[in-house]
Amino acid sequence: MPLNTKTWPAEGSRVEQVRIPVASDRDILRARQRGRELASEANFTTLESTSIATTVSELARNILQYAGRGEIMLRSIQQENRTGIMVVARDDGPGISDLKRALKDGVSTSGGLGLGLPGVRRMMDEFEIVSRQNLGTTVIVKKWARRCTTAGPGSTSNASFEKRDGLPEGRFGAAPPATGRVVG
Repeated sequence: MPLNTKTWPAEGSRVEQVRIPVASDRDILRARQRGRELASEANFTTLESTSIATTVSELARNILQYAGRGEIMLRSIQQENRTGIMVVARDDGPGISDLKRALKDGVSTSGGLGLGLPGVRRMMDEFEIVSRQNLGTTVIVKKWARRCTTAGPGSTSNASFEKRDGLPEGRFGAAPPATGRVVG
């Protein structure tokens, strides 16, 4: 299945957006590889590229495991004097009933180690998750290239990522209204 690649204008720079449907293990590998390629194209370090690829893989695996299908959106971003990559993982699955619990190390509903979402949160610079029972989950994370960033890890705005970054509504629509929302 071909990747859906679009270019969106953003303040005088070219912004690439790639949408990858996730419905199989093959899609997880495709999303991971595209995340690594995008990071390399944006001149991220090897360590940063690995963090991005690992994050994409983990989020795609969660989509497949808990919702059965969804999508990963990768987008190179520019903000002032820094370059980054935004990853959006969306599904229409059952949602996460207890977000605070799901973000604790060692908590797993699948019998795993429970390091997935907490690990993603640690590897990325910005993290937001919105989940509603029976309406799905949206995870939005950003990684800024260290060579040109002035913000520290974990800095997150409370503004909606979709609104602030002008994300178009995709197949899964905008993030559902927050009944369960964690930012930071």
